[in-house]
Amino acid sequence: MEDQNLTYEAAYQELAQIAKEIESEAVSVDVLAQKVKRASELVSFCQERLKSTESEVNQIISQMEQNSR
Repeated sequence: MEDQNLTYEAAYQELAQIAKEIESEAVSVDVLAQKVKRASELVSFCQERLKSTESEVNQIISQMEQNSR
């Protein structure tokens, strides 16, 4: 993905906008494949970000539990 500084929130908003455009049929057939490809990239980005965040949170919780013993 070309967006080096993309945030989860920005990706989610862009994904929501693409979905809205497709649902309302505002996307021409000529750009539909591009929109679907971009949506796929955004979904992958969001999934990776969520997995990374989950891992970080679990690590922090584990450290907190070890420190409280």
